[in-house]
Amino acid sequence: MDALLTLLKKNAHTPPEDLARELNLSVAEVQARIAHFEQEGIILGYQAILDADKTGEDLVTAVIEVKITPERGGGFDRLAARIAQFDEVRSCYLMSGGYDLLVIAEGRSLQAIATFIAEKLSTIQGVISTATHFRLKVYKENGVLLHREKIEPRLAVTP
Repeated sequence: MDALLTLLKKNAHTPPEDLARELNLSVAEVQARIAHFEQEGIILGYQAILDADKTGEDLVTAVIEVKITPERGGGFDRLAARIAQFDEVRSCYLMSGGYDLLVIAEGRSLQAIATFIAEKLSTIQGVISTATHFRLKVYKENGVLLHREKIEPRLAVTP
C-alpha cells in the first residue's frame, strides 16, 4: 500500500505538514496526492472512532448472518447492494462459510433491530434466513483500543 495511505489509515487527522515530514515530501505534494486519492475514489471518507460509553449514545449493534439465494446474472451483488441501502445497516460483507452476508446493523433498541429484521430484511425475496448476535461490549474498534487498563506502579518488595 502507498506510504501516504498507510499513514492516513492510522490517523486521518494527521496534519499535512507532519505527513510531508514523515514521507520526505512537500506539503503541496501531500495535499495534491490526498486530493487525487479522493477524486479517484481510493479515499472514500473519514471517520472518527467514538467511545459510545462516553458520548452517551445508546445504540444497539447487531451482527446478522444472512443466507441468501444468488440471483441469475447478478450473483450476490444486487441483493447485497439492496440490503446495504437500509439506514440501519452500517456494514455489509460477502462471506465464505455457513452464511452468505454479514450485516452490521444499529438501532435505538433491541425492538428497533427486531423490527428491521422482521419487516425489512427478512421480507426481501431471496433472503433465506438470518441469525442475529448482539454486541455487548466493545474492546477494540478499527484497530483502536477503547478501554485501556490503568497499570498501577508497583511498590518495591523488600525482605
